[in-house]
Parts: sequence; structure tokens; C-alpha cells
Amino acid sequence: MQILTDSGYDLSPEQLSGFQIHQVPLFINLNGTTYRSGIDITIDEFYQLLAETEEMPTTSLPSPGDFVETYQKLSEEDPDILSVHISSGLSSTFRSAKTGADMVPEAKVTVYDTKTLSVGMGWHVEAAARMAKAGWPEDKIIKTLDQIHEVSDLMYTLPELKYLIHGGRISHIKGLVAQVLRIKPLISVGKEDGKYYQKSQQRTFKKAMQGIVSQVASEITPGTPLRVQVAHANNPDGADQLQEFFDKEFECKFLPHCSIAPVLGAHTGPGLVGAAYAPLENYPELP
Repeated sequence: MQILTDSGYDLSPEQLSGFQIHQVPLFINLNGTTYRSGIDITIDEFYQLLAETEEMPTTSLPSPGDFVETYQKLSEEDPDILSVHISSGLSSTFRSAKTGADMVPEAKVTVYDTKTLSVGMGWHVEAAARMAKAGWPEDKIIKTLDQIHEVSDLMYTLPELKYLIHGGRISHIKGLVAQVLRIKPLISVGKEDGKYYQKSQQRTFKKAMQGIVSQVASEITPGTPLRVQVAHANNPDGADQLQEFFDKEFECKFLPHCSIAPVLGAHTGPGLVGAAYAPLENYPELP
């Protein structure tokens, strides 16, 4: 079985090493140029370009034809393909992949909606790659991905809201009010619909990072062993600080920090920090 995904996930280089994960990228449009996220522009290049321009980036998704082309090419080697994608509640990429899959009858494509993004999606992608490499049957892989979705969560905060407002990810009016009041929202992704929800808010970025851990502690007993992976948008110091806050409250197994992909950073801007987390005892054992 082959694993295909899009560019809406985040993982560290260590987690990607040793696996063949194919990708149909999303696109970033900035300063009159269109880039394939993670291919034509690196993470560092993107945030440098963002710092040098006043123009707001936009994003676009791959067409069904992009998926058709990739599915056809992959099917020549192995027709069994698991296509793992960013939340359908935040992007139409899943729908595009589904349409493309229906147009390639020679391939046996299963299109999976992670209903999350960033590191939360990354955990699904890594797990799928591990299980496929170990030769697990598709039904067991899907069942395990469902379990990861059930037991894991994602939460983040960010220092400014103009990128979320511009990208239509939050209400324009509410966003402007929050920006004027310098409110830092704590945002999670809904389990059922895969959409953004504000869990809480703080008046400073440090308190917002502390608020993430406090929110987790309201849902999971402090001291519980947790699997945690912190991600950031060009803010390694903030990532270190968030990890320290988690470490004070829980018994954590930390995975390496990772950077937010350019196509996600286009909607959040620089400075974001967040984490995926799950109780270790509930997280499925992987090969």
C-alpha cells in the first residue's frame, strides 16, 4: 500500500526519515507568484518572504486533475493507495482528492479525512506510513487512524489575528474586535466537523501559552503521561516555552519540535505555537 497526502501536515525530519510518503501539494500565492507549499518554497524562505512584504498571502488547493495524475502514476507500481488529508472542515482538498480517486478506476484509492491539520494530521500520516511499511491490512490501518483521531487533540495560539481574518478562518468582525483588544485566542479543532473552535482567550501571548496547558489540564488529569509534540511558526523560543509549561503539568513524552508548513503559515502568520497531545495509555501501539 502506498501513502499519499497533501501539504497540510507537520512532522519533524526525524519522523519522516525512512518512509516513502507521496504528496500532492497545496499552493501559496504571494507577490504575484504561486508556490507549491514545501516544494517551490521552504519554510524558512516563506517566513522570510512574509517579513519582507506587506501583501497578504492566499492559498489554493490541488485540482481533482492533480490527484488523477498522481493516482495514475502511483497505481502503475501498486494500485492500493491510502490518501490521507487535511480536515474537510477547513479545506476542500479532501473533496478534490475524492473526486480524483473516482476518476481512476484502475487504482484502489481510500481517501481519509483526518478532520485535523498540522501536527494532529502529521500523527495520522506518520502512523499510516509506519503501518503500510509493516504490511498491515487496510482495515486495521483505518481502524488505528480512527483511534488516533479519537484520543488526540490539537490546540494553538498566535500573537496576531490578521492572517486568520484575511483567510476567512475566523469572523471578520469578531477578529477585528479581538485584534483591537489584543486578545490571544486558544484555538482547537472540532472532533466531529474538523472546524476551528475558540476554547478560551488571554490578553498576553505568554498567558495564552499557559492557557493551552491549563485547558488541557481541565480535560486530562494533571500528571497523566502524555504524548506531546509542539509546533511553531518561526517561533522556536515560544515552542520551548510551551514545552516547559507542559512539562510542569504532565509527565510528557515529547516528540521533536516541528515547523508549521508554509501553506498553514499563510493563514496564521509568524509566531504561532501549538501542540498535539494524547494520553499515552490511549495512544495505539504502532510498528
